[in-house]
Amino acid sequence: MSRPVQGGASYRAVLALPHARGLALAGALARLPYGLISLPLLLALREAVGSFGAAGTSVGVYGLLSAVLGPWRARLAERRPATLRLLAVAFAVVLALIAALALLAAGGARGPVTEAAAPVLAVVAGILPPPVGPLLRARWGALADGEAQRQAALSLDAVAESTVFSVGPLLGGALIAVTSPGVALAVVAAIVVLGFSSLAPVLARTAAPAPTPPALPTPSDAARTEARSSGAKRRSPLRSGGFLVLLGAVAAVGAAGSMAELAAVAGWGASVAGPLLAGFSVGGVLGGLVYGRLTWRRSPRTRMAVLGAVGGVVYLLPLLWFAPASAAPTLLAAGAVTDATLITAYLLVDTAESSAWINTAFNLGVALGTSAAGMVIGQDGPRAVFAVAALVPLLACAACAVSTLIGARRSAARPTQERGMTDRQLDAMSADLS
Repeated sequence: MSRPVQGGASYRAVLALPHARGLALAGALARLPYGLISLPLLLALREAVGSFGAAGTSVGVYGLLSAVLGPWRARLAERRPATLRLLAVAFAVVLALIAALALLAAGGARGPVTEAAAPVLAVVAGILPPPVGPLLRARWGALADGEAQRQAALSLDAVAESTVFSVGPLLGGALIAVTSPGVALAVVAAIVVLGFSSLAPVLARTAAPAPTPPALPTPSDAARTEARSSGAKRRSPLRSGGFLVLLGAVAAVGAAGSMAELAAVAGWGASVAGPLLAGFSVGGVLGGLVYGRLTWRRSPRTRMAVLGAVGGVVYLLPLLWFAPASAAPTLLAAGAVTDATLITAYLLVDTAESSAWINTAFNLGVALGTSAAGMVIGQDGPRAVFAVAALVPLLACAACAVSTLIGARRSAARPTQERGMTDRQLDAMSADLS
């Protein structure tokens, strides 16, 4: 079993790294629009098109494109850093145009132009969101000195992200309450510009997170040189079976959490479920903080399997006692497991593109879990959802365990010189040779 040992790197040491405080503050500001945007965008589109149905569909397409194209944007920004500014400016401009259409419609100028243009602009906006999280995690990995400090840095980053997405909707609702959806969305666009104006110089001052594998025997060096000279591109991480298993485990955790949240709403109503869902966020923050301060006897791959098993057991409690009193500790612990799983997944990758794929897998898992929970509730009621929510991470646990065993056997068969390399270094080496 993977056992924690006290004595990991401290958060004070992480924040003492060169440019670390600037990266944390600028990163929080650049992330803030993503926490704020949901309500202002939905209600601004509703004002522009005059229909909640059309607005909801547009927001759904925006979210889908934003998630699916995230790895592509991260890869582009990682290879050509100048494109990050272009994405940020274009994203802000499109949001400002939607805000202007909403303000025109609110003033009585709604017509065929606003009703047709606003959904198109929402689709375009889904293509453009700059990859803040993946780039920040890659930079933290480059700044950290050793694996323990890298774990603490990624945990701190995960806590910051969870906090932004917990507070953001409240701030977005407050903006709409004191102004209007159009003005609130315009404020979001302004924060996009401000956030990236602050983040871009910090990213420029930090080293690019390019993994460098150790020296290998001459045949491997020759093969790598030949591959580079032939113009071969870096291999997509999706060509790795182990990486696909990792994405599946992350998607399973996202699906289980979203299923439990919907079951709580369906089972006890919004007024009771609200504090329970807040407990999920609080559990994520606390779990991330504790996880980052621990060192572990086992590898991150083994931890992924253990966390899947823990997640499955956590969701069983409401099956034994279906009441808010049992759901409260369940969702608190589930939030902690979710953030710990994401942090562990981020530890297994080096590049912004791979980190973005983890985000995409999690978001798709959330979407699939919500859809599946709706069907289960309609068929068997909300209590049955917790049974499915428990099964999903347990299956992911089994897949991770099998993947870890296969990886261990392959590691035992590697030459002695390669056996000391990390999995991320081996992945980088194979990418260069493909």
